[in-house]
Amino acid sequence: MAADLQVIIDDAAQAVADVRRLTDLDQLRSNLLGKKSILSTQLRDLVQLPEEERPRRGQAVNQAKRQIEELIKERSEYLKKQEVHKQLSSESIDVSLVGRGQGIGNLHPVTKTRERIENFFKSVGFTVAEGPEIEDDYHNFEALNIPANHPARALHDTFYFLDGLLLRTHTSTVQIRAMQQGKLPLRMIASGRVYRCDSDVSHTPMFHQLEGLLLDEVANFSELKGLLTKFLQLFFEKSDLIIRFRAAYFPFTEPSAEVDIQCTICLGSGCRVCSGTGYIEILGCGMVHPHVLERAGVSLEKYQGYAFGLGIDRLAMLRYAIPDLRIMFENDCRFLEQF
Repeated sequence: MAADLQVIIDDAAQAVADVRRLTDLDQLRSNLLGKKSILSTQLRDLVQLPEEERPRRGQAVNQAKRQIEELIKERSEYLKKQEVHKQLSSESIDVSLVGRGQGIGNLHPVTKTRERIENFFKSVGFTVAEGPEIEDDYHNFEALNIPANHPARALHDTFYFLDGLLLRTHTSTVQIRAMQQGKLPLRMIASGRVYRCDSDVSHTPMFHQLEGLLLDEVANFSELKGLLTKFLQLFFEKSDLIIRFRAAYFPFTEPSAEVDIQCTICLGSGCRVCSGTGYIEILGCGMVHPHVLERAGVSLEKYQGYAFGLGIDRLAMLRYAIPDLRIMFENDCRFLEQF
């Protein structure tokens, strides 16, 4: 019994010693120790032996496996050293060459834009809040007064999980959670990643959004318009920036408006980024809908508020005159080093 195991070990030792490449050694490991190897077969056949012989035979087989594993390990280390030695012998280093040096990292344009936006709103009294990226239907849709038949709920626009959860399609979900805490009045912004099934020169499936919310006893649309106008002028560093507010519909605000600025790529002459219109829509806003306040437990008799939402990536694209939004997420160092 011990003799046949020793023969297996001796044959394995010879086979291992004959190997010259690591890839061949991996194949030999499978042949010697895999499920179809002789030793594995012997372990499966232990049930055919008398019960009192099984422990001793099993220990012997396992010891043989360990010996073979050690032989393979030693050969592997030897072959690796041989490869390193061969590589070093074939390569030469020109010590007279100028060193490459070490590159200095920088903030991504989206990060810089996000910080620029947050710094403005923090300077006028807004706090920054965060929330989960994986949301439920209530916080992402129902609490925001989005009806069941709204296109935003469709599979072609939203990423759903099998358990009914979804990747948030906007950071407005953070506003709902903040209102439900009941700490009013409230002045907050929420920024982060959001997800939608969309991809072109100005859209990506994952992008960054920022939502703002103000709730108090005297909030009004005129104040909202003045706040956003001042923000856009400071962000683009243009006091004469052409801005227009257009009446719009959003389920969670009433009245609502979309805000456009003159295209910073073509300066109003028309290009593919602005679809030839000379203007780019960059944010939506409006007075918070009463249904949203009711679902969040806010008193309609005491409080009213306004909200706004904007795409951080879109603003980065316009501020730095980037013609295709997708470039920012390709991790091309030639592009990123410009910032």
